[in-house]
Amino acid sequence: MFAQPVAKRRRLGVHPARRYRPRRRSRLRRRRHSGSARRHIGGQAGLRGGRRPTGAVECRPGRRGQVRDVTGGTTSHPELSSAPVAGRDGADSAEAFRAEFPVLRSVSYLNAGTDGPIPRRAAEAAVTRVRAELEGGRGGAHHFAGLDELKGALRGRLAPLLGCAPGEVALTRSTTDGVNTVVSGLDLGPDDEVLTTEEEHPGLLAPLAAARRRHGFEVRAVPFAEIADEVGPRTALVACSHVSWVSGRVVDAPALARSGARVLLDGAQGLGAVPVDVGALGCDYYAASGQKWLCGPDGSGALYVRRAHFEALAPSWPSYGSLSDPLLAEELPYRPDAARYDVGVVPGPAGAWSLAALDLFAEHGWDWIHDRAARLATALAGRLAERGIEVAPRGRSTLVSWADPDPEGVVARLAAEGIIVRQLPGRGLVRASVGAWAAEEELERLVALARS
Repeated sequence: MFAQPVAKRRRLGVHPARRYRPRRRSRLRRRRHSGSARRHIGGQAGLRGGRRPTGAVECRPGRRGQVRDVTGGTTSHPELSSAPVAGRDGADSAEAFRAEFPVLRSVSYLNAGTDGPIPRRAAEAAVTRVRAELEGGRGGAHHFAGLDELKGALRGRLAPLLGCAPGEVALTRSTTDGVNTVVSGLDLGPDDEVLTTEEEHPGLLAPLAAARRRHGFEVRAVPFAEIADEVGPRTALVACSHVSWVSGRVVDAPALARSGARVLLDGAQGLGAVPVDVGALGCDYYAASGQKWLCGPDGSGALYVRRAHFEALAPSWPSYGSLSDPLLAEELPYRPDAARYDVGVVPGPAGAWSLAALDLFAEHGWDWIHDRAARLATALAGRLAERGIEVAPRGRSTLVSWADPDPEGVVARLAAEGIIVRQLPGRGLVRASVGAWAAEEELERLVALARS
């Protein structure tokens, strides 16, 4: 079990150990802990008072148009009227965007936090690529040159979305691949601490647990809203979500960056859902999925690695493609860019699918997509709260989670009505993932049917 906060161990009857022990400074640390002041996360009131057990996200309705944190803070939602939320170019733009997703003809798709809907043009691009490989083969030089061109194009599309250079983007199969690459590739040992939060996905926790078992470092989990204040002298790495998959809260990444530890952000609910600029966030590594908010295929993802860290981060998946000269494989001549961290091979059809989806979003404008999705999600959270439903404290994100004594029943009942959401196992929460493809009337139907 990961180390828990002292307050929690006292409640569980466990004698609290010393939080920090004087140890050698990690070679990974860049600067001393700044002791930055406690900050509110994502515009939400931070947790105050006693800490809550891992996995507990409690909330209760506030006044009309507000969501109340169980600790007493409230977050106003100025756009919580029932007025339609149109895109920057009006309803026509929203309808044109929705028309790109055939699944919306039959269901209200509110689960991109698991897998995004498939754009028609992305499916067509994948089929075209499969047909080309079927008829032209995939063993000649032209095929492999085409794959290299495809990977270069993907890096070129993802780099501006991340706010980095193409040479700082590795292509992976998932967010978890990126997390594994970082926690396995850093020189962490028994004197080091990795700090995380109580709202993390198993896809981040499992790599931390496995690396801890191999290398002996400590992993400490703290409340999401307090993580910037918990960085200490032994903290060599902070590994946490950019956007919490549980609540939709947004971490104060710049505060983490100022703390002195290196920062790995799990961007599974970030990239494609909210604006990302790794320079402004101050993170050192950013792992993301392709199949969620980028509406790509399963088995796609990306990892940003700051160029200054290439030497300190050993490739965890060395392969033919990692090397600048494969004939010298035993000497490990790694490529000079982040391609040294690529995981596996990008299949041609999958790469064509990803490119087509990214081009669709760019065509409609990422600013419009991000803004529309955030406003729709905020409006949904407010409407649920108005009906007395307990909404989890959240930031400006695309996730809305609410408490229910029978989340499985709610998910099943909504599915029967053509509304696709999910439950969060072990947390008593139902979660809707609101993309720019959602329609206001779909959200109103959800609100009407949300109670168990």
